[in-house]
Amino acid sequence: MSGLDAGLVGTLYHAACLAELDALKPGNVHAYAEGHRMLVADFLTSADVSAPALARPRTGVGERVRAGVAATMAAVAQNTNLGILLLCAPLAAAAERGSTVESVLGSLDRADSEAVFAAIRLANPGGLGRAGQYDVAAAAPESLLAAMAEASDRDRIARAYVTGFADVTTIGLAALAEARAQGLDRSWCTTAIHLSYLRAAPDSHIARKAGVATAEAVRREAEETLADLDLASRPVDPLLALDASLKARGLNPGTSADFTVATLFWDALASAGAVLA
Repeated sequence: MSGLDAGLVGTLYHAACLAELDALKPGNVHAYAEGHRMLVADFLTSADVSAPALARPRTGVGERVRAGVAATMAAVAQNTNLGILLLCAPLAAAAERGSTVESVLGSLDRADSEAVFAAIRLANPGGLGRAGQYDVAAAAPESLLAAMAEASDRDRIARAYVTGFADVTTIGLAALAEARAQGLDRSWCTTAIHLSYLRAAPDSHIARKAGVATAEAVRREAEETLADLDLASRPVDPLLALDASLKARGLNPGTSADFTVATLFWDALASAGAVLA
């Protein structure tokens, strides 16, 4: 099976990053409201500089992540897209190779492990802490998948690597399909994706920084707040109220936002002819 042109892959990745920023995503940085000492402009720049690395032809998954993080840190001097790159790099590689995501994940090697560990150290994400096994401060393991499996019970991005990106297909793409069936425009479809992740499971970014109990409380709060909300009515005010509340408490559902980008990217690649699953 032939793959997609690398230039197209980069263009679709860049578009997914920008589309995610345009949508109202409670608690995260977006065009309606910035926060967490980060600017929308930082994320726009990050998309610009990481796209060439993410779509570099004939490059391993790990190197795509490492180069994307390095370009981002050089441009904005803070971690704005480690999670996005970790999720989107296997999708980009699969689309370019004309293979499935699961096949790409199964072919990860020591070089991918070393590059991903280097990227994590460079990005230095908040709340990372120390691990008894596969600590990023130590030498990278032989198997990146083994490290992801060890972290999968506490990090949903790691879990994606060992489940073949099941959350993207069962949560994100399902929410996107439902939103489109309701006739929502692109921006509100993106909001629907973010909210689906926010309600489906405790956000890993919140859990890392504020604890699992807080992350679960935010999940329940989102579920209760959004239970009777009709996105077709464009409910900006209640969503911005939740957004302001989360930001006032320093709670950023960044993992939900990362998965939102990955969902949009997967959908765009599939629409362009990639067979990812």
